[in-house]
Amino acid sequence: MSSQYLNDDLSALDYVQKDYLRGLQLERLRKMVQHAYDHVELFNSRMKERNLVPADVKSLGDIAKLPFMVKADLRDTYPFGLFAVPMSEVVRLHASSGTTGKPIVVGYTRSDLEVWMEVVKRAFASCGLTRDDVIQVSYGYGLFTGGLGAHYGAEALGATVVPTSGGNTQRQIMLMRDFGTTAVCCTPSYFNFMIEQALAQGIDMRDLPIKAGIFGAEPWTEEMRKRIEAASGIKAYDIYGLSEIIGPGVAIECGCQQGMHVFEDHFYPEIINPETGEVLPDGETGELVLTTLSKYAMPMIRYRTRDITKIIAEPCECGRTIRRIARISSRSDDMFIIRGVNVFPSQIETAILSVDGTMPHYNIILYTENGLDNIEVDVEINEELFSDKVRSMEALQHRLTSAIEGLIGLRVRVKLVALNTIQRSEGKARRVIDHRER
Repeated sequence: MSSQYLNDDLSALDYVQKDYLRGLQLERLRKMVQHAYDHVELFNSRMKERNLVPADVKSLGDIAKLPFMVKADLRDTYPFGLFAVPMSEVVRLHASSGTTGKPIVVGYTRSDLEVWMEVVKRAFASCGLTRDDVIQVSYGYGLFTGGLGAHYGAEALGATVVPTSGGNTQRQIMLMRDFGTTAVCCTPSYFNFMIEQALAQGIDMRDLPIKAGIFGAEPWTEEMRKRIEAASGIKAYDIYGLSEIIGPGVAIECGCQQGMHVFEDHFYPEIINPETGEVLPDGETGELVLTTLSKYAMPMIRYRTRDITKIIAEPCECGRTIRRIARISSRSDDMFIIRGVNVFPSQIETAILSVDGTMPHYNIILYTENGLDNIEVDVEINEELFSDKVRSMEALQHRLTSAIEGLIGLRVRVKLVALNTIQRSEGKARRVIDHRER
């Protein structure tokens, strides 16, 4: 690991003047476009289809002329068709879990890994973590980018790293207590499971030294954050990243928790209308598009993330000048359509957690009845409320039904289930179960 990545001056890049940052972005963009044009056949052919050459990028605004890249491009060119360097320069490979078809493969040069360490280090620093912290990394290691990404960033920070990976939850809690863990990195759904398991062992998370949670890899709502913080006494931070771009560390919340700062010197953000591809101004909600400005093994030019958010350009109270993106609680490809109405799982989660007595565990079941598509929402409730008192159960069911229907504008069937009925996840939670007739 290069000693330069232990230099605290790196965080100064979060506070640079706008004119300097825009100049750096343009310089890096032009270099990256040339690199991809020269070495990635797919990008080269799409540029030629548009009668474009790298020299046509004269300003940051010219990025809108460039072709998009999408997830299918990575699958169609599996495994190494988007690599822009010879394999002799690729020092690491990661891949998606690939539940259907072939996985998405990404590669890194040595300098790419150093950039990754840098941005994750800056991410942890944004949350107030220092070399004095003990960071437990409970993301999965291996081909998934979460574990190793957080691990090397924490080491670059100089913190003590506990590389637990996912699973073996009782041992995780024991180590958290015995090692004096002050921060944990995992999915928010897994941390909820940790809280439950700790209570089952007679351990209250609020009595442990842990003060921060760095949560990502799945959409989660502000209501989920409030539940986590109240139950554990920590401050829960939202971190954003995706393997196609680099992994965790593209953006993160600071202590103000008012949006995630994008490390713009390495990742150029745009918001587009997902239907037309038109670039939208800062402040308008649409699909996030990212361009890597310093990743050489596999440059991604205008990659459509399918994540729905907006760019927040107003100054942050923390003093950072890099722009923020709003919390990503939905993806355009997570959306499902019922009777012509677009529904996001995050809408249903928001409604559920607004009702007292519910637990942050639920399933959304889509089914067909009499030729019509319908929604059933199974919701766990705490033991005190799950009783034989039919009237109180019916009242809770009615409140939940009203909350969900009021938010999505569709009739739903709500089913109350006992604690620990919904299957727990040690990684990304699977919320939607689709049994509709095709």
